[in-house]
Amino acid sequence: MMAEYDVIVVGGGHAGVEAALAVARMGKTAAIVTMDAKRLALMSCNPAIGGVGKSHVVKEIDALGGLMGEAIDATGIQFRRLNLSRGPAVWSTRAQADRIKYNDYVVDFVRRQESVDVIEGVAGEILADAGRAVGIVTEDGRRIGSRAIVIATGTFLGGLIHIGEKKIRAGRIGEKAAWELSESFRALGFEIGRLKTGTPPRIDGATIDWSRCEIQPGETPIPFFSSRSSREQFDQTPCHLTYTTAATKLLVSANFEASPIFSGQINSTGPRYCPSIEDKFFRFADKERHQIFLEPEGNGTSEVYPNGFSTALPEEIQRQAIRTVAGLEEAVVTQPGYAVEYDYCPAYQVKPTLETRRLEGLFLAGQILGTSGYEEAAGQGLIAGVNAVLQIEREPGLVLDRSEAYIGVMIDDITTHSTTEPYRLFTSRAEYRLALREDNARDRLHQYARKYRLINEAEADHFERLDQATREQIKHFQKKRVAVADLGELRARFQKRENISLEGLLKQPGITINEALPIIARFDGELSHEREVLERAAIWIRYKGYIDKQQREIEKFKRMEGAVIPADFSYDTIAGLKQEAREKFRRFRPGSLGQAGRIEGVTPGDLAVLSIHLKKWSGSGE
Repeated sequence: MMAEYDVIVVGGGHAGVEAALAVARMGKTAAIVTMDAKRLALMSCNPAIGGVGKSHVVKEIDALGGLMGEAIDATGIQFRRLNLSRGPAVWSTRAQADRIKYNDYVVDFVRRQESVDVIEGVAGEILADAGRAVGIVTEDGRRIGSRAIVIATGTFLGGLIHIGEKKIRAGRIGEKAAWELSESFRALGFEIGRLKTGTPPRIDGATIDWSRCEIQPGETPIPFFSSRSSREQFDQTPCHLTYTTAATKLLVSANFEASPIFSGQINSTGPRYCPSIEDKFFRFADKERHQIFLEPEGNGTSEVYPNGFSTALPEEIQRQAIRTVAGLEEAVVTQPGYAVEYDYCPAYQVKPTLETRRLEGLFLAGQILGTSGYEEAAGQGLIAGVNAVLQIEREPGLVLDRSEAYIGVMIDDITTHSTTEPYRLFTSRAEYRLALREDNARDRLHQYARKYRLINEAEADHFERLDQATREQIKHFQKKRVAVADLGELRARFQKRENISLEGLLKQPGITINEALPIIARFDGELSHEREVLERAAIWIRYKGYIDKQQREIEKFKRMEGAVIPADFSYDTIAGLKQEAREKFRRFRPGSLGQAGRIEGVTPGDLAVLSIHLKKWSGSGE
């Protein structure tokens, strides 16, 4: 059939939006097929972007020209930085969003893109011709042709909502699900699994006793996400912290069997790191109370998101349970919490480019691959969009490895491990996290952004000026010396010296970078006025020895990744390879010796046998 678009993107969530915009930035046309054109990138669950590990992905998306960082900077109501008492590898940024304004910002941005059309409808069938995806058919019978497809369906693929015994075919409360598309995947031979996630009830903030809760203010100066942000400082909206009580535990525990999670109504696995309130009291029976963060959903609404109170209990029990939480004794529930089951494709069925192994030109991104979270989905969507274009152009795909980006860590994790629960990204998942910091996302990914036309020349030039300014700041810190007598309370640390370089001060144990910079600023008029430049230079100086050591580890990792395993390499004739390893290699089709070693269940012995035979195979010229 005739291609009407270069790429069709099925799904208008965070993954779908980033995929379509990446396609457009690379000079191709895209169509987003979604149920409601006014709900692009709508936050179905918590009204926030970022957090530990997740913020690193947002910075990487921004470095690759993506929208998420820019959108949250424009519509956030509170910004905070986390883990500042620890090293910069785990520094993370989190922003509370105005949920409706975020959605409106994305809708307006997409509407202004000449190369992106938004088509309202529900995808029902994937069309294939000679082993290649060539378009879709919507449930109402419309045929749309394309040269590649990105599927980013979120929880809508076979979505089924649970509230107590009530079951609703929906991907999000009040919206239908895509069931025919699941059957299309099965008909094409894909393995389909089932996962679960959930969300808390929403509360009318006017009915909360805020005096009984702990205030959680934002941070100044505001730590914006995007290099393209132009928003000024503003008065931030506080969040609040409260706790469940003994009455909460008693009520929820008495109603375990009323929850579909325990009654047997739900058999699929939910996210281990974001359990429901009934799961918390069941799994941590010795714990008397749990934190609940009260997060405003925006400045234009009184609705509040009680983060930590996800539940699928019957509505009346939810209302009673909410009113046992400190400060929520008179709270009015405006929308019940619920669990949602959905279909996904275990990720061994995709290549590291996110193209499916079974059907050329078909790419998957987000929850359909077993991941959770807006940020994880958006990162995958961007990579899928880029690789859809590269596949059309018959160019090698973009694969970020574990030493280059958290996006690379995430995609490598899901394509080398069996997904048994929704995957969530943490800094602890990265072996080289000191090299994968928030502050150096553009340093790591600038070459790709420029190569694949994901940023314009002005943005590229701006980064190169920033990089140059950072280098000059480092030299200045190394040269500039100050009198020890001028260091105030820090003077005792340097009693045997008359002066010290700013580099030496920044390296001093026991003082953090955030503490050092204001001290330096008191007597150094030559400091850059850009906080980003100062922080980048200070981190480089403070951690240079550790960074150099990690770089040596990365070089060793690169050598393993360089041992490429051809796509047609046969594992069947390798003598000495255990049957379990043989089956794993056939299933996951690792692209390198390094990736083979990360497949769960593969032992060092299996890897040694594979390495020997790989060398023989390459030496024979087969």
